[in-house]
Amino acid sequence: MDGKMRTLEGRHVLVTGGSRGLGLGLVEALVARKARVTVVARDAARLADVQRRLGVAVAQGDVTDQALARALLCDVRPSVLVLNAGATPAMAPLHEQTWEGFSAPWNTDVKAGLFWVQEALRLPLADGSRVLLGSSGAAVKGSPLSGGYAGAKRMLWMMAHYANTVSAELHLGIRFQAIIPQQMIGDTDLGRAGAEAYAKRKGVTPEVFLAGFGKPMSPRDFGEHIVTILTDVTYESGTAFGLKGDTGIVSLDD
Repeated sequence: MDGKMRTLEGRHVLVTGGSRGLGLGLVEALVARKARVTVVARDAARLADVQRRLGVAVAQGDVTDQALARALLCDVRPSVLVLNAGATPAMAPLHEQTWEGFSAPWNTDVKAGLFWVQEALRLPLADGSRVLLGSSGAAVKGSPLSGGYAGAKRMLWMMAHYANTVSAELHLGIRFQAIIPQQMIGDTDLGRAGAEAYAKRKGVTPEVFLAGFGKPMSPRDFGEHIVTILTDVTYESGTAFGLKGDTGIVSLDD
């Protein structure tokens, strides 16, 4: 690898859950690189705000709707698909979890991931396309207060491997990669909810708990890391990448 940088200018990029949190930070970074971005989310007001502020295309809908995934991929034909949308898990110890709360990340994150990955393979997306699946550091060491969240995020990581096998067998040339933030990000609803729950358990403030991860990583920092993964050939062939404020991008492949 010679480290040569590629450009995102003019490339079609579709981001699910791109109207807030990490997804919005990524959309901002993509727009700064002059990518042609389409944002998919459920909240019409948030989508309208993102469209007005950043000039992106938007599509309102439920990311677990397989027909929506099929239609948008056929219409947009993205060269980059980022599956960022997900449910905020119910925060409670195992014995206090309901099945509905426990399974929410599976019924949203994994279900949506399966459908979008299937449609990317069936269409298929163009040779050389990239599909990024949003996982979590919880997939490495677990997350005892978030029900089925850690298992769901590990499943998405494994799905990237499975999809790469299918892509290779069918000679499609699509690369699937898992993105694993390795710290809670307090500037997102998900990160704040997690920090508050674990801080309470430890008897500290959320700020003290978050400081334990080291250097903070903002949503825009996250977006800049993703842009680097997409444009630097160093990261073109790997399957799993960890992101952290202190260390930046690290390969998590065995």
